[in-house]
Amino acid sequence: MLPDPLMPPASSIDSGFRPAGRHPLADGSGPTVASPAKRAVAPDVFGNIFIGIAGMIGAGKSTLAKELGDHLGIDTYYEPVADNEYLTDFYRDTARYSFAMQVYLLNRRFQQHQEIIWRGRSAVQDRTIYEDSIFAKMLAKTGLMDERDYRTYVQLFRNMSNFMCKPSVIVFLDVSPEASADRIRMRSRDVESKIELGYLQALYDGYQEFIESISKVIPVIRIDYEKFKTAGEMAEVIKREYLDASFLRRVTAFDPAR
Repeated sequence: MLPDPLMPPASSIDSGFRPAGRHPLADGSGPTVASPAKRAVAPDVFGNIFIGIAGMIGAGKSTLAKELGDHLGIDTYYEPVADNEYLTDFYRDTARYSFAMQVYLLNRRFQQHQEIIWRGRSAVQDRTIYEDSIFAKMLAKTGLMDERDYRTYVQLFRNMSNFMCKPSVIVFLDVSPEASADRIRMRSRDVESKIELGYLQALYDGYQEFIESISKVIPVIRIDYEKFKTAGEMAEVIKREYLDASFLRRVTAFDPAR
């Protein structure tokens, strides 16, 4: 059985999002910073909050992250796509570049994650660092990543998890493989043109396992995004569900290999 990086020792992941004082910022993908005038909106709604947006390729994560960032007046962090120097090679020869791609993404996402913490301000992130493990595990299961490379990836993730601080809540945009394929075609990115439905089905299955696992550690709000047309509606849903007492949990660790 493949190891799962998402359940390190319970003491290895911080219990929640909080300002971390004065620290140097990571040299990663910086945020779209909310203006000082807007920045005051979020504390009135949630307090200091770190929202992660999760979902399949083409689910609408970037769109929702931007709309929530604008609506709540909080910093917005986007998935590193435009400057991803491995992306074209990965889709051209997945088996050859799978490990390099996953380590690159893990590193970039970790930089973002740390910057959110060091800034100590409310933020929304387009795709969480935890989701990288879904892709890595799927690549290993399908033979597109060497098992030795996957074990190394798991060990790296677990070591990095010692310096992570969990999001306050993850908003999961639940999109079927077929809908994901349709959206990929609609946005017409050249590097995504060869993505097959079978790949998306395997990814969808991985996301179902991921949500079941991560929801034991971090509150997850599962959303049919098609039913929510405005950021205001989404903000109200997140507020209502996030403040619900049922999200109190005692488990404090997450292992992507499970």
